[in-house]
Amino acid sequence: MSGFTAFLPYIAAVVILLFLVKVFSLPFKLVWNGIIGGATLWLINLVGAVFAFHIEITVIKALIVGFFGVPGVVGVALWQIFA
Repeated sequence: MSGFTAFLPYIAAVVILLFLVKVFSLPFKLVWNGIIGGATLWLINLVGAVFAFHIEITVIKALIVGFFGVPGVVGVALWQIFA
């Protein structure tokens, strides 16, 4: 075998490994974003209790807040106010 063709299986293994890591890390990232979003909504409810403001914490709202960050918080709060 020549020099380059000897490394083809190693290159293919690295590409497959990177693909698998990417595929399996997505669910963990969603769970992490959901946890962060839920904690953020909980803090908003803690502060909002002073002003009689409450946002029901659901999985969808927690994922929205966790994924979009501050714009997600604003969007969920505005939805709660105007819906």
